[in-house]
Amino acid sequence: MTAIPGVVFAGAMNGHFRAYAAADGKVLWDFDSANAPMTSVLGQPVSGGVMDGAGPTVAGGMVYVHSGYAGRQTANRHDLSGRDGNVLIAFSVDGK
Repeated sequence: MTAIPGVVFAGAMNGHFRAYAAADGKVLWDFDSANAPMTSVLGQPVSGGVMDGAGPTVAGGMVYVHSGYAGRQTANRHDLSGRDGNVLIAFSVDGK
């Protein structure tokens, strides 16, 4: 988890990345990195997945998070979200 004034960011084992209100824990925003369509900076389709690595980084008005870390493998799936993937995602306040 990573906290900034008023907001706590946290990833989950199912690939969801959420922003919570620090005051009451209310979910402010939710992004499903395991199922959302994403495109790399090279224009290729990419996917995330389980989020059990390091916490998000906040810098310069951006939030960076790694999704798809395959550090915990199960017998039947590459990761616990059920999707192969390994991607660094950058979020901005204005959605760009």
